[in-house]
Amino acid sequence: MRPALSIVVFTVLAGAGYGVWTWLGVLLALRAYPPGRNATLLPLALGFALVSAGLVVSLLHLGQPQRAWRALTQWRTSWLSREGLAALLTYLPALALAGLVRGDASFLPARLVGALLALGALATVTCTARIYTSLPPIPAWRDRRVLPLFHLHALLSGGLWFAGGAQFAVRSTAGVALAFAWLLAVVLLLAANLKRAYWRALDAAPAPADAGRASGLAALGTVRAFEGPATEASYVTREMAFALARRHAARLRRIAAVLAYSLPFLLLCVAAFDMTLRPWVLPPAAIACTLGLLVERWLFFAEAKHVAAAYFP
Repeated sequence: MRPALSIVVFTVLAGAGYGVWTWLGVLLALRAYPPGRNATLLPLALGFALVSAGLVVSLLHLGQPQRAWRALTQWRTSWLSREGLAALLTYLPALALAGLVRGDASFLPARLVGALLALGALATVTCTARIYTSLPPIPAWRDRRVLPLFHLHALLSGGLWFAGGAQFAVRSTAGVALAFAWLLAVVLLLAANLKRAYWRALDAAPAPADAGRASGLAALGTVRAFEGPATEASYVTREMAFALARRHAARLRRIAAVLAYSLPFLLLCVAAFDMTLRPWVLPPAAIACTLGLLVERWLFFAEAKHVAAAYFP
């Protein structure tokens, strides 16, 4: 599939924003977040900025952005419509939390709204992933690892931005900061190993159907069209017959792995063992992870093959 830069940026930035909101909402609901109005407003605003930037960028993929609202009417059958509705509805607890938050971390209404914020963020990420996992013509997206990877990447990038941004407003104890750093390290290792397993499965998967298998005539010999299915470029050739050389894919995978997993893990270890360096290493870790996920998400599209490409050798 041809990667659309706007969708790549949208899924990564919005995913990070929803990850920030998920961590904030869960910690508030569990009364595990340090008190202080600014301590809550800063990550809340950071998540708002990331989510909003991603949603705005996603409109660039539409031919008629002014008609985007019509997609929201198909929520009964379309995961894209459900994603849009979930994204808009999640703004409600975010705005409510901005008005309810107080210095007391045990304020019950704020804790309840925090739980709703986390649920809305996770639901939106789920809808985003289901847009791709619900497409049978693209086997690479039907892999069972795709859905949990979307969640893990949102929690990883969002957690790094959350830890890197909240530190300027949160006076947490060393024990709390250390526990959160190791928790992020666990999420990172889970995501890295699951992504490696996904890439291995992708490489071991059988080649997509050719014209013979697709037509059911492979037993009769090589099947080829007397004339091409199209005389000029079309939507199918532009969007569904994208080819990426294996050597380029291998190089990009290494870049994604280093930026999204290896470098953030090293910086998390530094932050865990020397808390005085936390303000200097967590923001670079969040930036590196986001850049790595941009490469990973580009590969997610570029390496996926639509069965329609079998008719366009």
